[in-house]
Amino acid sequence: MAKQLKHETRVLLLTLLSGAPAVVLTIWLLWLTDFSTATRWTLGALAVLVWWGVAQIVRERVVRPLQTASNLLSALREEDFSVRARSPRSDDALGELMQEVNALSQTLRKQRLGALEASALLRTVMTEIEVAVFTFDDAQRLKLVNRAGERLLARPSEQLLGRTAAELGLGNWLNGEPSRTASLNFPGSAGRWGIRRSSFRQEGRPHQLLVMTDLSRALRDEERQAWQRIVRVIGHELNNSLAPIKSIAGTMGTMLAKAPRPEDWESDLQSGLTIIASRADSLSRFMEAYARLARLPAPRVQAVDVTAWIRRVASLETRMKVELEPGPAMTIQADGDQLEQLLINLIRNAVDAATESDRTGQVKVGWAKSSATLEVWVQDDGPGLSDSANLFVPFFTTKPAGTGIGLALCRQIAEAHGGSLMLENRKGTTGCVARLKLPIT
Repeated sequence: MAKQLKHETRVLLLTLLSGAPAVVLTIWLLWLTDFSTATRWTLGALAVLVWWGVAQIVRERVVRPLQTASNLLSALREEDFSVRARSPRSDDALGELMQEVNALSQTLRKQRLGALEASALLRTVMTEIEVAVFTFDDAQRLKLVNRAGERLLARPSEQLLGRTAAELGLGNWLNGEPSRTASLNFPGSAGRWGIRRSSFRQEGRPHQLLVMTDLSRALRDEERQAWQRIVRVIGHELNNSLAPIKSIAGTMGTMLAKAPRPEDWESDLQSGLTIIASRADSLSRFMEAYARLARLPAPRVQAVDVTAWIRRVASLETRMKVELEPGPAMTIQADGDQLEQLLINLIRNAVDAATESDRTGQVKVGWAKSSATLEVWVQDDGPGLSDSANLFVPFFTTKPAGTGIGLALCRQIAEAHGGSLMLENRKGTTGCVARLKLPIT
């Protein structure tokens, strides 16, 4: 295969070829004239020199801008965005090319500055966060670790980078479920950890990102707050019952110690004993309700016909007729008994609100399917919610005879099924709507 000519050589040859007919014609005409031989040779040589010089000038005019563009692009490749084409004209093709190269350089410069700023921010965040971050390549060798990771393994990054995950004691967490929690002991810390793993590609090669979060402190804080709430609620109920019991018992003891006793001491004694029994029963109901909330069993999953479930529960309400707005026929996997108890509580609350203050209201129940979620809603036209912040606080109630565990138990059942429960005031009118969302599969 013949060697391909360079671009500048082709430009020179094309220029010479384009001028060749004129030069040949000029020399031929010179030999037809009456000029002397020396004059003919001089004029012929001059024509050839002009021909060659013009070809070289054309070659230079074509090649030089290309070399300039090449140098500019080379500078861009080397990430030197300070080089610019000088005084590019906008009224010809070459000027447009240089302007576009300058614009590209400016754009790349801005992008590089943005990338540097983002990288600096990322490095700062990686350094300061209290989450251990590790990056492994396709051979499971550590490529990056932040300061929290160094503290976790009790070694500086210089001693960690390049080691395999198995050598660092992290090999088990690069396989299996991408999100887990486990109790682990590391050289630098021990406790319960949240572990998340994800994949990404760098320079075409797969890498894995391992993030480990110490959950111990957060769990301890949540546990302490939970115990504080429990103690506060139990203490409040105990005081409500024990204070009158103590007062009445003291009064009864004083009365029995008198001599002679009052004529109506037996009726007073009977009244005091009745009050003590009533407060004891109230305290017993409270403890029973608390135990029921704490002993909710895990759902026993089975097929539940949504239509039959909602119609059956709606028919149990005897104080008023609950209107149904049927949705699609469908079946979900759930604990039918727990869902029935949940819906009974929601409908009972809705009826209580709709019939508050001897008013005759209306309660509607319906359901719909959205993607892979079942939404069941219970709507009333009562006075609405006045204190939404304490809706799901156990033992908080605004009803005179309420226990304050109904909605807390409902939400616990919903979350045990992987769903959620939300109550909100209706928009544009009075009343409240409860929305239960459950996964279909």
